[in-house]
Order: sequence, then C-alpha cells, then structure tokens
Amino acid sequence: MSSWQVIQQGLPLFEKGFGLTLWLSFVGIIGSIIVGLICSLLQYFQIPVLSRLASIYIEISRNTPLLVQLFFLYYAFPVFGFKLNAELCGIVGLIFLGGSYMAEGFNGGFDGVSKTQVETGKAIGLSRLQLARYVVFPQGFTLSVPALAANMIFLIKETSIFTVIAIPELTNTALDLIGMYYRSNEYLLMLVIGYAIILIPLSIILTILEKRVRYGTFGN
Repeated sequence: MSSWQVIQQGLPLFEKGFGLTLWLSFVGIIGSIIVGLICSLLQYFQIPVLSRLASIYIEISRNTPLLVQLFFLYYAFPVFGFKLNAELCGIVGLIFLGGSYMAEGFNGGFDGVSKTQVETGKAIGLSRLQLARYVVFPQGFTLSVPALAANMIFLIKETSIFTVIAIPELTNTALDLIGMYYRSNEYLLMLVIGYAIILIPLSIILTILEKRVRYGTFGN
C-alpha cells in the first residue's frame, strides 16, 4: 500500500479527531478565560476570603501537571460518587489548568492600570463592579492580550495529553492508526499537519491582534 493510500485510509478518523480537538479547545479556552477573569478580579479587588481561595486555586492548578489532574478527574472522582465521561473530564481539566494561567495573564494587565484612575473612580463614587466594568477591565484586558494569546496556543497543544483518558482527539487518533496499520511516518505526518492547520493560522491572527492592540494602546 502506498503512502497516499495509507493517508486516505486514515483521513475519516483524522477528520473526526480534528473536529473534536477544535471543540475541546474552544470550550476549554472560553471556560479558562471566564474562570481566569473572575479569579483575577477577586484578587485585584482583594475580596475577603474569595481572593484567598482564588490564590490557592491558582497555585494548585499551576503547580500540578494536566496529566495528574486528568487522572484525578477520571479515576479518583468516581470513588467520591462523581463519574464524568472522558470528554467532560478533558474539558474540566483544561479549564482547571487554563483558568490559572489566564488569571495570571489578566493579573499582569490589571496591574498595569494606573492606580490614579482607580482612585479617581472611587472618589466619584463608583462601586467595585463599576470600577471593574468601566476602568479596570477595558484597559487591563488590552494589556493582557499578549499573555492570553500565548495561553490559548498553550491550551490547544495541551489537548494532546487527553489521549491518556482515551479521548479520540488528534494525538489519540494517530496512535490508534499506528497501532492498527503500523505506518508511523504517514500518520505522524498527518498529526503534525493537523496541529499546524489549527495553530499556524491562529498564531498569525493573534499576532495581528496583538499588534493592533499595541498600536491602539501606545500609538506606535
């Protein structure tokens, strides 16, 4: 069988794996941004108890590998009566990990917001919610874009670890096909191409976005 025939044979499964990888990445990134933003705002405004809990979560999440987190969700949770399917475990694990990285990205942006503007907002009677909405978030988000963009690419690449809990994303699909047909070169090439199709255009788009944000923020 020629290499082209081998590739054609694996295309249907790779198409499914490609779509699943995109879906898991999309949900994981959106969830991570939401969790990260909430944790960052809790820390920025130093909300009693909640800010401390957010800090503990960030430290635990950033200092444990996604592999360990997935094993805990998939194998340990059922012991406590919480059984999650593989895809849900992958999404929860990605959000758990990504939320902490996004929080740190937002923290860097929010710390760049002028304290004078925050104090001025307080002086005119803005509540914490109004300060977050009208002062801190718009400027802090702009400053956070480079870190958030890097985290997005990082999280997409982390989906390759989902293979340990048998989620049929791109990496798992490639390994299954290699195990069935013993054609490593062709299927590894397809794996590289699959991730390149996702990551290269995204990287270009995020780079353009970063430049536009920088231009709009700093005027050069």
